[in-house]
Amino acid sequence: MESTNTGCKLCLLRENNSKKKEYELIQRALAAMNEQEKASSETYEKRLEACKSCESFVEGTCLKCGCYVELRAAGKAAHCPKKNGPW
Repeated sequence: MESTNTGCKLCLLRENNSKKKEYELIQRALAAMNEQEKASSETYEKRLEACKSCESFVEGTCLKCGCYVELRAAGKAAHCPKKNGPW
């Protein structure tokens, strides 16, 4: 998903042109993950949508734990760090 956004505080890294280097690092980390450890594409996208609607989400980062949500959401066993989080 390409976008022309720059400096978007409510965008995922893949949607934010000013965070291109960070996104490339995340992509490399995702590619290196064992397929058995990855969440399904559907689960991954649902998790990202939940993160984007959270008040703790800023510029692709979770303010609760400091992670890049695009990386954390990819793990099959991962969970939202927020108490009673949506995933």
